Formats: sequence, C-alpha cells, structure tokens
Amino acid sequence: MSADFTTGNDSPFDPGDRESTSLLAERSTRLPFIHSPLSEFLQREPVSCRADTPIRSALEAMNRHRIGSIIVVDGQSHPIGILTLPDVLTRVTLPACNLDDPISGVMTAGVTTLPTQATLYDAALTMVRHGIRHVVVVEDGRLTGVVTQKDLFHPQRIGVRHLSAEIRAAHDLEGLKHCGAEIQKLAHDMLTQGTGVEQLTELIASLNDLLTQRVIELTFGDHDLLRGIRWCWIALGSEGRLEQTFATDQDSAIVFDPPTGMDTEGARNTLLPLAQRANQALADCGFPLCRGNIMSGNPACCLTLEEWRRRFRQWLSAGDPEALLNGSIFFDLRALHGDTSLVGALKGWLLEATRANGRFLHQMAANALRNQPPIGHIRDFVLDGEGDETRTLDIKVHGTALFVDAARIFSLASGVAETNTLRRLRLAAPLVDVPNREAEAWVDSFLVLQRLRLEHQHLQYVGGRPMTNRLDPYRLHELDRLMLKESLRQAKKVQARLALDYRL
Repeated sequence: MSADFTTGNDSPFDPGDRESTSLLAERSTRLPFIHSPLSEFLQREPVSCRADTPIRSALEAMNRHRIGSIIVVDGQSHPIGILTLPDVLTRVTLPACNLDDPISGVMTAGVTTLPTQATLYDAALTMVRHGIRHVVVVEDGRLTGVVTQKDLFHPQRIGVRHLSAEIRAAHDLEGLKHCGAEIQKLAHDMLTQGTGVEQLTELIASLNDLLTQRVIELTFGDHDLLRGIRWCWIALGSEGRLEQTFATDQDSAIVFDPPTGMDTEGARNTLLPLAQRANQALADCGFPLCRGNIMSGNPACCLTLEEWRRRFRQWLSAGDPEALLNGSIFFDLRALHGDTSLVGALKGWLLEATRANGRFLHQMAANALRNQPPIGHIRDFVLDGEGDETRTLDIKVHGTALFVDAARIFSLASGVAETNTLRRLRLAAPLVDVPNREAEAWVDSFLVLQRLRLEHQHLQYVGGRPMTNRLDPYRLHELDRLMLKESLRQAKKVQARLALDYRL
C-alpha cells in the first residue's frame, strides 16, 4: 500500500544532539518569545504517515527529510503514535523486523499533545514533567506540527573556525593568552544562544585541547634535548572526559619511553622542565594550576608505561581512599599530544585489569555512594555551605559527579574504552543490563545538571564573581528548580542501581 506523507522541515529530537530547556527559565522572565503561542512558532507541516505505512517507506521518508522521528496519524490526521531513531534500533534493527510490515507494529502508541494556543514555555514545561523530548501540536485534535527540545533554540553562527585557526597560528604565549580569553567569551556566548550542553562542553574541551596542544608544541617543539624520547601528554579528569565547564583547572600526566642508551631518570629529567614550562604557560592562558598537583610537571605524574602499570596495580590492590580518589581522576585518561600509541597500550591494559578486578569495582561503587543527592523526604533540598554560600548545594559534588562516578564504574566493568560520561552511559548501560529508558533518563538528567551548573557559572562570570559550583536552588526559576529536583531523583536511582549491582 502506498504511503501517505506530509512533508516539512520539522526535525524531532536527535539523541546525538541533546539540549536541556533550562535556559527557558531565565529567558521566560525577560524575552517575550517564550510566551508566544505555538501557532506562531510553527511554519510548515511535520512529516507524518498512516498506521498501515510499511516500515521501509517510513524510514525512507525520515532519511529523505533528515528527521529523527515520524508521527503516525489516522484518517482524520489525529496523531496516534510516533517512531523515533532509538525505536528503529531497538524495535526494528535488532529484532530484524520485516521492513514491509506496517509501522503500527513498531511505533510508540500515544503521543503527548498541546493545542496551538499553548506557548513555548508550556511546551518546555511539558517536556520536563513527562520526561519527553518532543510535543505534538494539534488544532481540533489534528496534527499541525511538532516542537522539540532542539527546535526551541537556534544558535547563531559564531567564530569557532576563526578561533581554531587563530590558536593554530599563534607563535607565542601572548597570542595564546588572547585565545584563552576568547575561548571563555565564545563559550559564554554560545550558552546564552542556547547551544546544547553536550555540544558546548565538548566544544570547550576541544578548543582547550587545541590550545594545550599549541602550548606543548611551542614548549617542546623539536627540542634537541628530547633525543628520541617517545612521550605522550595525557588529559585527565574533566578534560579527559571532554566535560570541562567554565571553571576548570589543569589535570594532566605524561607517559614516556626512553630510547636505547638513555635510562628512565635521564628521560624523566629531560621531560619535566619542559612539562613544567607548559603547565605555567597554560596557567597564564587561564587554566589554573591543579591544587592537588596532578600535572605533567610533577615527577609522580611523569612515568614510563611500565611505571604507570605498576602505579595502577597498586591502586587496584589497595582500594584505600587515596587509591579511589586517584581512580576517579586517572581512570578518565585520554591521549592529547605526542605518541598516542603509548596511551593506547596503557588504556588497553587498564581496561583488562579493572574488568577482572571485581573487588576494586566494588570499592569504587561503595565510595561513589558516599555522596548522596541533596534531596530529602520532607524538604525539597538538603542545603549546607559556609559564609556567603550558606544554604546552598554543590551541584558538582552532589549532582553531576554522581552520574560521572556511576558511568565510570559501568564502563570499567564492561570494558568500554570511552571516557565521556554520556558516551559511557549510552555504550555501557546495555552491557550491564540497564534498560534503555532508564539509561536515557540518566543521560537527560546529567545534561540538565550540567546546564544548570554552566548557567550558574555564567551568571557569576558576568557579575564579576569567582565561578563556583554552589548554588541556591530557591533562587532558581520554577522550571529550573523542577528540573533540578527531578534530575537529583534520577541520581538516587543510578546510585540505587550501583547498590544493587554491588550488593551495597
């Protein structure tokens, strides 16, 4: 039977391009468009099909119009279901469905709708309350459009390419200092323009990577003293995870291999002065020195491949607080500049070692449960803090870090090599038997917390105050506060999963 399609350019939510709606909270108080009716926001009809449309025809339409979902309607254009790209994987591809079967057999029946007179703010609030990424818009019950989280914002074009080129072309520290300031400005501008959290944090980390690489190139160069030493600069912590926010310091290390005829200490003593110069140059460019001295210029962080293996073996066997702390930083390692094969060998060995060490993973899980989400049974939030930050919560320690810790454990337990928290959750969750819907809820909640964290730091930045991770939830807009609370509830669930898996 032929398919009955309505064409348009509406683009339902792409799971690879997630965006939180929390910026709506600030904008709703000062921008009139957020209270505009959906009828003014919609311009063309969405792509739709009938329930008896073959799956193949529906997928061809999605591909042709480059959309992430398709609405299924009845004979009166009443929406009755939806098929999304994640559905295609779990309901079509993996079960090897017959593509000539009707879409009704694989669609999600029932959709959340709003009338055309509802506002964009209503759509955002509906997405939060129902845990969905799109709302179908109807008039007299008939399909007229789709609003998605992605559609709520259209970031303006900004000079990412220009800044990248400027970093690559910089020939001295002064030029890189300027680039460091421009990265901050660009990132803040992109936040206010509605750029997705996942995109923004990866962009910040990628530009920071580029600047760090240029600093290393200018510092190390083709230095005669290196004399054939194989080495690689390693990104650790949030940079290793590609999750840097506006307030970040340096976490780095070096792995090296001395050439024939040079002993280990000789190679280390050659690398350390150059690494220390690079650390200081990065500090001058706006990346503060690590207070814990976890930096490439520290002899304890500049080791041969075998020395790193020996160090990790000690941490894996000890399981004491220091080892668990190091696990939370060093296990997120990522090659940044130099001979990446050294880091590849180290990561491959590390994944095998941790996957086979159930005791250490159990200890990491127990340690991850020590920090609890700051929500209570009676009060909405449990607050602490001192001085000017009294009655606040740390959205990093008691928020995003809870998902980061869990994702790390899931990935190490399943042998997933990714370091990014969102990728770890998406790839490792199925391997440790976490249902897809549960994992997606954790992904969305992590993104909400990251955006609230970024927005809080942005407001401190524009106000000329030091950027921190402590915020007062009762100073947030109602929508933000609701998202914060629901996301922290999901953090409780991810911790409950760890407790179940490791019998804690």
